[in-house]
Amino acid sequence: MAVGKFPIEYSHIMMFARSVGDANNIYYDQDYAASTEPGGVIAPPTFVQASAQFDPDYFLRPKIGQEWFGSAKGPTGITPKPKSDAEKSGEKKESGSGGGLHAEQHYVYHRHPKVGDVLTATTKSGKTWEKQGRRGGNLVFSESITEYRDQNGELVVTATGVGVRTERPATSA
Repeated sequence: MAVGKFPIEYSHIMMFARSVGDANNIYYDQDYAASTEPGGVIAPPTFVQASAQFDPDYFLRPKIGQEWFGSAKGPTGITPKPKSDAEKSGEKKESGSGGGLHAEQHYVYHRHPKVGDVLTATTKSGKTWEKQGRRGGNLVFSESITEYRDQNGELVVTATGVGVRTERPATSA
């Protein structure tokens, strides 16, 4: 994900903190926050993930007139393709297309994101590695590294996400 501008505003911080149930006054009370070490309202941990809402092409964002992740009856949210004649007859076909999931997320804060910052995000690939799985074949892990910089170009947060994809759909145990 790379957004052109991600403004950090007081109301965004307040709504995010409420949505995750965090009652720390540093996210709500400007007078209290002014008396703390950061000197003002700061963004809660994981707040930079909300930058996705500023990306009109974010893949989880619903698009009018199109199916989107979470919009169908299937577990992936994407309507399954009709079965081929071979699949209907019970013939096994290895497609090499298993499932994927978000496995972990790490954040390194170089400083607190604060009200008034305008962040930009740059994403690059990180490491990739493989491990043999038990039910879905080979597991391929890959990192995605997103750097959030402020309006002065200073690095504020580095977010590293790890995804894992299976070689094939997992079989029952």
